[in-house]
Amino acid sequence: MNDGMLSQDEIDALLKVSEDDSEEISNEDTSQAYLSSIEIDALGEIGNISFGSSATTLSTLLNQKVEITTPSVEVIEKADIDNEVTFEPVSVQVNYIDGFSGKNVFVIKARDAAIIADIMLGGDGTTPDETLNDIHLSAVQETMNQMMGAAATSMSTVFDMKVDISPPEIINGIEDNANTVVFDEDVYVKVFFRLTVGNLIDSNMMQLIPLSFARQLVDQLLHAPTEEAAVVELEKTASELAQSIPNKENVSEDINPTYQEQPKEEWRRETNYLGNASVSSSPTVQEAAFSNFESPTLSKQEHRNLDMLLDVPLKVTVELGRTKQSISDILDLSAGSIIELDKLAGEPVDILVNEKLVAEGEVVVIEENFGVRVTDIISQTDRIKNLKK
Repeated sequence: MNDGMLSQDEIDALLKVSEDDSEEISNEDTSQAYLSSIEIDALGEIGNISFGSSATTLSTLLNQKVEITTPSVEVIEKADIDNEVTFEPVSVQVNYIDGFSGKNVFVIKARDAAIIADIMLGGDGTTPDETLNDIHLSAVQETMNQMMGAAATSMSTVFDMKVDISPPEIINGIEDNANTVVFDEDVYVKVFFRLTVGNLIDSNMMQLIPLSFARQLVDQLLHAPTEEAAVVELEKTASELAQSIPNKENVSEDINPTYQEQPKEEWRRETNYLGNASVSSSPTVQEAAFSNFESPTLSKQEHRNLDMLLDVPLKVTVELGRTKQSISDILDLSAGSIIELDKLAGEPVDILVNEKLVAEGEVVVIEENFGVRVTDIISQTDRIKNLKK
């Protein structure tokens, strides 16, 4: 710029910056047309909490350090999805079956999926087979199942209700299914974040949420009834119920029309007798006595009785998890079948005595046998409650 004129390279650079700025502004305008800034921030916070739990689960499964950045949220239209996917994708559809009714789709790079599958199948992820077969896809599907299960657990805490999903479905390719299986709505919320797995993966991952489902999540988070509102509603219901009950005078007239004409002294005398048993007009009232379960005091005789029970054998059971299946599912079991339990990997196991929960622990290996290290003892109050069940 020696002569005061801009060079062609400088002009091109300025034009490029202007195009980038206009594209960013256009994306913001599109998002604001469907969701407010508060709603977009709420979706980002939901994604941040869910993906944080998923990252912890993925780190446990792969035995690698996993980091997920704070997600960015924007609204895109169906016609723009192809422009967002500039790589060979593997898409995973997740359906919500409890708490919410909806679905979303995760899109990851095929190479990243191959690395995850290689580690899940016993490899180190450094030389993955990028040709994904059914076994590789099953490994990716199981990984996503564990990750989204952890995310659903976090969402249950955030929304204060049970949230559950069905097993994720692997969908090969996006374009072939764009108009049928996956993308059957016109507008989507794109949640975009960066995923790193050790030194193996440094890539991007995308979540596509139908706009109607995204609004359902936001409404539940931002417009859930507060405790004060619940109390007001309860008081209103109680008031309406009280108004619907007839007053005392009407009840007396309907049930016993001669009640008003009956002498009070005679009525009192009759009500002092039930059958042949006399009822005192001034009953004795005493405070109820309750046993102290926290720090009971035992006499010597009671101590001796307790000592007699110390040698009674009890059945101790360690429960990894439970599930329910239909008779047809049980009959279909064969060698190699997998039964999914209701607990996530890494959760403590339950220690039961005579089928009653008394403690929690973690599984250890002692020489060639399994063992359980006790990590938490159920409080006395909770144990007494369990005995009553």
